[in-house]
Formats: sequence, C-alpha cells, structure tokens
Amino acid sequence: MQARRTAALLLLLTVLTACARGGERTPEAGSGPSGRTAAHTPSVDPTDSAWVQLMIPMDEQAVILLDLAAEKATGPRLRAWAARLRTAQAAELAELRGLRDRMGLPDTDLHKGHDMPGMVTAEDLRDARTADGDAFDRLLVTRIHDHLRQSERVSRSETAAGRGAKVTALAKELVTARGKQLAALTVLCTDEAADVPEPFACPADHPV
Repeated sequence: MQARRTAALLLLLTVLTACARGGERTPEAGSGPSGRTAAHTPSVDPTDSAWVQLMIPMDEQAVILLDLAAEKATGPRLRAWAARLRTAQAAELAELRGLRDRMGLPDTDLHKGHDMPGMVTAEDLRDARTADGDAFDRLLVTRIHDHLRQSERVSRSETAAGRGAKVTALAKELVTARGKQLAALTVLCTDEAADVPEPFACPADHPV
C-alpha cells in the first residue's frame, strides 16, 4: 500500500510536469505581458514549478493540523513536538512562497480538492476538529507522518529531475530536514525519557 501511494505521488509530479510543459506558450510578437506569470513562467523549468506548486499546499494543510495540536493534543510532549514542527513548517512555507513569487508562478492552489498521498485533506481537518484525546493524537501522528514521508520522497525526486539551482537547493534542504523530522517523530514514539512518565504510543498499524 505504501509503495503504491509513493508511486502515485511521483507519478503526479511527472503528470504535473508534462501539463506544465504542454501549457507553455511563447508570447506573440507585439503582445504585452499579462501579469507576472506571462512575463516569467516560460523560462521556468516545469518540474521545478510542479514541485513548488505541490509543496506549498502540502505544507499549508500540515500547518493547520499542527495548529490544532496546540489545543487538542493530550500531552505536553506531543504538543511541544507539534509546536516545533509547526515553526519549521511555517518557515519552510515562507521560503516556498517566496520562491514561487520569484518564479512568477500563480498563487492559486492548483491541487485544491485533490486527495493526494501525503496531503492533509479537508476531511482530515474536519475529523481533527471533532476528535478528542487518543483519537486526535492518532490522527495527528499518522497524517503528519504521511506528510513528512511523502514530501521527502517527492522532494528527493525534484533534486534528481529539477533544473533550477535555487529550487533544487531548497529541495535538498527539505530532504535533509524531513530526515530529522521523521527521526524526531520516532523518538517521540519510542523514547522512554526519564522526565516523561510514559512515551507516546504511535499507532501499531502505522509504524514510523
């Protein structure tokens, strides 16, 4: 199942790249620029733009879920982990948005309503808002784990297939960050630290 989800995400990046290439247009002679997209997008590598436009909504949705953890997570250890990750994700999101703007890409969410691997969906957020206790904790950990794992994989794909130096550099940074973030989640689930009465239990059917 996990292999199929990963393949689906990588396939999505390929499809988005193909669509972007198919949608490129050379400005007609005598025509003026119609906004930043018309002025800059033709020089942007489609794989780079596909990655940026996928990562932004993935991070945006994850940040919303992590915000909910400040109130709804059951223990201080889980809340602290979520707060640290939320700060890191927000900083990453700011970098991605800045990169998007410099690339001249539209600021619309091209993936709204799509149920993609690693994406915290609108349904997930509705469930999170109504869930309490262990049910919320379980949803938080499983969805954020999926987000971290899948965004790491698609970013690794960008480092291999992308062309823009700044975009691939950010993707490499993200791959490194995801490794550390997943390691922190593993510690959260398994570490029996002396100052924590009991380690948080990751769902048995969703190992990190």
